Amino acid sequence: MAAAVVMMLAAYTSANAQSSVQVYGLLDLGVDIASDAKPGGGTVSRVSSGGMNTSRFGFKGSEDLGGGLKAFFQLESGIIMDTGAQDGNLFKRQANIGLEGKYGKLMLGRSFTSVYETVIRFDPMGFAPFYSWATGGSATLASKYGMTTGFDNLIKYSGSNGDFKYGFSYGLGEQQGGSSADSAKWAGAVSYQSEGLGAMATLERINGNTVAVTGRRDETTAIHLGGYYQSGPFKLWVGGRGYKLESGKAGVADVKGNTYWTGVAYKVQPNATLTGAVYYLDVRNVAAGKDADPVMVVVRYRYHASKRTDLYATVGYTKAQHGQLVGLSRDDAGFGDSQRGLMVGMQHRF
Repeated sequence: MAAAVVMMLAAYTSANAQSSVQVYGLLDLGVDIASDAKPGGGTVSRVSSGGMNTSRFGFKGSEDLGGGLKAFFQLESGIIMDTGAQDGNLFKRQANIGLEGKYGKLMLGRSFTSVYETVIRFDPMGFAPFYSWATGGSATLASKYGMTTGFDNLIKYSGSNGDFKYGFSYGLGEQQGGSSADSAKWAGAVSYQSEGLGAMATLERINGNTVAVTGRRDETTAIHLGGYYQSGPFKLWVGGRGYKLESGKAGVADVKGNTYWTGVAYKVQPNATLTGAVYYLDVRNVAAGKDADPVMVVVRYRYHASKRTDLYATVGYTKAQHGQLVGLSRDDAGFGDSQRGLMVGMQHRF
């Protein structure tokens, strides 16, 4: 299927001289060692995909329609680099078309939400799978207390005015019968992003389907606030998320949790950056003595070997309260109330 897409895009490029098509990707692979990563609390060593960013490849292109208007498309697939496997659906990350002009960009299909595209710029670790809790907490927690990164059945608008950026995403529920609000989701974001100063605010709502017995549905709300300040070789970030899941089922408690983070980066030399970050998840609305309230501390050294290739080393430590389980990764479970980890890897972009 991927080969057919490549042939189609090549033919399209030849047929229309005003069109452009680009093949691109990001490959990120390393070796990580983590304590308490298996039953019994043993240490595990692995070759793992996505130390700083999720590996992917894709195709994107545009066509000039005249009058400052252009059509565009994007197809993007995730890769699990240690096995070569496909990460979910073929184009799970991006599958969209749209129009872009002086009033902004309108997109249809599958894409990241306006909230995701905003908050990532206010996370010191840049949503690194090893290790960041800006999208969601440890995989071991009963709830990740996080945001939704992408919508299916998407209608998305994004625009800007100088350093101000704004966007709104709506995912249609497309459920047979019932209310049009069932499984519908939306995300809005506004930010100011200059080279030295930034601030953002976002709001997201995710609906479940109506429960026949109660006539209500699950409704998840996530709110983000954050900012950054940069001066010379230093950059400082602060951010937070308020999360609430109101249950549509009778007798089921709501889920609540607040995530906070801060971090600082320092360019030790023009092509090397040292970054440190702290994440804290305040678990709410659980029984006494069951709140994990974990803290994660991360330090990463990143060396820019070239414009396209980076080498990095990351160390992390996390600790939960009241004997609750916790893990550094947002994708892999931990088997103790603390975990230590180290990852050394390489990232290449093309």
